[in-house]
Amino acid sequence: MRMGERVEWALHCCFNLGFVGPDVAVTAARLAAFHGLPAAYLNKQLQAMARAGIVESSQGPGGGFRLARSPQQITLMDVVTAIEGPDPAFRCTEIRERGPAGMWGTSQRACTIDAAMRQADLAWRRSLAGQTVADLMATFQNTYPAMPDRIKDWFTTAHA
Repeated sequence: MRMGERVEWALHCCFNLGFVGPDVAVTAARLAAFHGLPAAYLNKQLQAMARAGIVESSQGPGGGFRLARSPQQITLMDVVTAIEGPDPAFRCTEIRERGPAGMWGTSQRACTIDAAMRQADLAWRRSLAGQTVADLMATFQNTYPAMPDRIKDWFTTAHA
């Protein structure tokens, strides 16, 4: 399964908003600047996450994005689904029913390849559903103890 960079961007936004905390809204431009991303394109990903209930947005002075739920309640699968959609990674088009193979009667049973691919898809979805943004934050904090405070400071102080 290949996920686009939009998933990486969205996860980093959740990660950073988790460290900033629920009391501070961060603009899309500010989130984009932190990783050198195009703000307009990142804003589209943030809007997709808002529609999925992962982040919430507020308008006006002091407006921006914040997590809509605690980091413990946001799974990696929630973010992937918000950005990439709910469709399975593999879609069987039943090519076994075409050409000479179509006459051999194999289509009376489930496609062996489709079954294997669905099993793999389910495994990675379960793995992502079993990990939360809070899990990532904890791993990061254990590896880089000073960084969460630095991230929060960067987002909550004015920069020229």
